[in-house]
Amino acid sequence: MARLYRDSFGIPHLRAGSVLDLAHAQGRVAVADRAWQLEWLRRRAEGTTAEVVGQVGVSWDRFSRRMRTVETAQRAFAACTEETQAFVTSYVDGVNAGLAGLDPTTVPELADLGLAPGEWAPWTPLATFLAQHLLFANIGGLLWKRLAVEVLGDDVRFLSHQDPTASGSNAWAAAGGRTTSGLPLIGGDPHRIIEQPGVYQQVRLVCEDPADPFDVVGYTFVGVPGVQHFAHAGEVAWAITNACADYQDVVDDDGSEVVERHLETIEVRDGEPVEIEVVQTARGLVFEDGLAVRTSSWELGDLGFDAILGLLRARTVDDVDRALDSWVEPVNNAVVADRAGVVRYRIAGKVPVRDEHGAWTGWVLEPNRADVPADGHVVTANERRGPESDAIGTVFAAPYRADRLHALLDGRTDLDRDAFASFHNDALLATVPMVTALVPGAFDGFDGVMDAGSAQAARYAAFRSALVRRLCDEPVFAGLFAPPAGHEHEEIFAPWLNATYRIGLALPRLANENLAGHRPFGVDLVALAEAALAEVDAGIAAARDDVPTWGETHLTDPVHWFGLLTDKDYDDLPRLPLSGDADCVRCCVSYPAISDECSRGSVARYVWDLADRNAGGWVVPVGASGLPGTPHHHDQLALWAAGGLAPIVTDWDELVEEQSSE
Repeated sequence: MARLYRDSFGIPHLRAGSVLDLAHAQGRVAVADRAWQLEWLRRRAEGTTAEVVGQVGVSWDRFSRRMRTVETAQRAFAACTEETQAFVTSYVDGVNAGLAGLDPTTVPELADLGLAPGEWAPWTPLATFLAQHLLFANIGGLLWKRLAVEVLGDDVRFLSHQDPTASGSNAWAAAGGRTTSGLPLIGGDPHRIIEQPGVYQQVRLVCEDPADPFDVVGYTFVGVPGVQHFAHAGEVAWAITNACADYQDVVDDDGSEVVERHLETIEVRDGEPVEIEVVQTARGLVFEDGLAVRTSSWELGDLGFDAILGLLRARTVDDVDRALDSWVEPVNNAVVADRAGVVRYRIAGKVPVRDEHGAWTGWVLEPNRADVPADGHVVTANERRGPESDAIGTVFAAPYRADRLHALLDGRTDLDRDAFASFHNDALLATVPMVTALVPGAFDGFDGVMDAGSAQAARYAAFRSALVRRLCDEPVFAGLFAPPAGHEHEEIFAPWLNATYRIGLALPRLANENLAGHRPFGVDLVALAEAALAEVDAGIAAARDDVPTWGETHLTDPVHWFGLLTDKDYDDLPRLPLSGDADCVRCCVSYPAISDECSRGSVARYVWDLADRNAGGWVVPVGASGLPGTPHHHDQLALWAAGGLAPIVTDWDELVEEQSSE
């Protein structure tokens, strides 16, 4: 027997008498809340999106199939313990039971495309999880580096902005000596594409088996059982960020040492089928002609799903730590705290050890970990942390978010939920002084806070975009916009290869170099900045009293994948003003010289309070339901945009029972 309750935001709370009944119920509620999203995720994993969205899906389908997503998932499922296999299978049975009772005509996306959702296999959750993370280890960044080096040579270092563009996150924790309660607090937010419905689903999972009890509040990937990255289990809580580890290598491959090769056909809606070669060589999986990739998950035939039950059952930091020993990829920084007052940082995942020629010779066996002193704190924001980072990777995020979080935490002994929520909303952009120094005195009244109501923030953003546009017009960068032969790549890599975006990222570095008396690429950045400022101020003067604020152009813009790829609007979401920017703790990304609108940033925010779980809070950018027109489709959007948190409610008497099922 399983019972489903919901809180005032429609967040599902599930209780069951056994762990298998609980998994089954979680699968059913996933269908109830996210039916079309489940079908989309399954098709992405299997490489069949073009069957429903047409030619625009071919690039992804070709990549997913060449990356052997399904085969890797099948091998990883077979590698799981029997208990994990039973847990995942029960979840899949719940999904299939939910789909069997679904009327597709009640789901607009399925109805418009004439789709009846396909059946899930026991390994499908692993495939959908892997497909979400195929590009997490920066294949696109490595392709960009190859292009930039060829075009710019050694000067490419001046375009360096250590920032894993496919991912990011903040997570921090304060030990009990720094909090008002005397017990630890954890806060944070993962950064990804902001989707509608969201990539994460809020859920509470309660097992009432006397021999196997647990009660966990957290975020799950849609299509995956349990909770994975962010959760509060009552006695212990945890959070992660991307560790920016090198667990994928891209290498030249002429196909001379083929291990296995076969043909597959991609069916295309309203188009001709596309036949592709799927090739494995001695150097890895050929994902494009002449290029292969080697990944930890393919090499090991494992994804780390044996960690999931261990996380649900965890009571202490040591329990979470042991569970994470099974994790494979993506490789994460983990922050864990418990009611005993222990706070720990560790790296979780499998990272290869390489010899001097780059060959993989084994695995980093002992994870980097450290306990936080009782009067200390820990921050992880994808930055280069020191020796522990050097042991696993080469490219990390710029340090601005991490540095700002340390500054906000340093010296505080009065930390509580409200303090952590205020950190979520900190919109100070550390790069502002670097760029505005190019035009001395022009921004003396601007404090660098990218507040939605700030006209100065809007003026700065407009100046920055005008400057980036001028930089992009410099002849030295022409080869980045019209790449030489040998740099033609799949359409899915376009965001990583967007030269305007890359030059915008590098602007603070280029500004510092100019102010130090250098002229990277021979560009007079000061002259360009003066011209950009004159253009912007002329526009402001012409507007007279109608001076824009940052929030007038920096607006919410969640991505609905079916809608985007089929040119339909399923959501009709309000466009709300946002504070923050890419390198703020309040990560709401804009794209200088491309768009001020925000489609990437915080896809969840949370505060886990070890003194009182209900004293914390959580929020997602849209809502619990993916069904347009329902009350919980986007009822968290305004709260998220304003920087608020929804309450965590665990009292069954304050929840509404929706249904029970055998």
